Amino acid sequence: MPFFHNKETQLYYEEFGEGRPLLLLHGLTSNHQMFYREIGYLKDKFRIIALDSRGHGKSDRPDEFTMDDHVADAIALLDHLGLNSVNILGVSMGSYIAQGIAIKQPQRVEKLILAATKSCGEKSSMAEMFDRYKDELEGMSIAEKLAMSSELIFHNQEAVNVWQKTIAKNSRMLNGDEQSAASAALRDFDFRDELKKITAETLVISGKHDGLNPPEKGRETAVGIPNADYMEFQDSGHAPNVEQDRLFLGVVEKFLG
Repeated sequence: MPFFHNKETQLYYEEFGEGRPLLLLHGLTSNHQMFYREIGYLKDKFRIIALDSRGHGKSDRPDEFTMDDHVADAIALLDHLGLNSVNILGVSMGSYIAQGIAIKQPQRVEKLILAATKSCGEKSSMAEMFDRYKDELEGMSIAEKLAMSSELIFHNQEAVNVWQKTIAKNSRMLNGDEQSAASAALRDFDFRDELKKITAETLVISGKHDGLNPPEKGRETAVGIPNADYMEFQDSGHAPNVEQDRLFLGVVEKFLG
């Protein structure tokens, strides 16, 4: 099985297809399986490399880790594969990691796609969302807040439900402690002052109805990256790659050229 190590941590990845390398970076609590549509559509055009970030999927699940660890892991994978230049597609958490790679090693990233993104966070996006909607959520229990959160996060819930069930069938999902560790890794990161270091041709995609990483977060990221383009999907929330999957795949294919 395709494992590699970054120091003491064992990490899992899969490869599909041939051609220009395209690194896929998944969202929080998910794994590379979330990209089954993208892999199926793009594997005839690109060499796809899909990583399970630490704490997720088949990779090791340490008790504690950080955003810096995530970025270092992805760079270690490129080193492991001997890749000097890649395109990167990151969604949500994966888009934060992608920014970190493109800042630390700008010469290594040719094209960059950041979906459902932001460039800083003092706490998890979920905690930030609860603060943002505190009036609407006032008096609710944690369980009630979590039940309502899906309505705030996604626009096309039916499509997201199918997608989530498909991922769950093929994955070992995270338990409560593992989810807490994964969320803690996303606290207190801020790339805003360093976005100017990114030299990759960049496309930022937000969903109009994303209550987790609202469009203004995506626009802020795009403004900070030199010459980045910004798109806002009108019928999507936090999963534009799922809620408007055909549009997303077409835009990605065209951008990557």
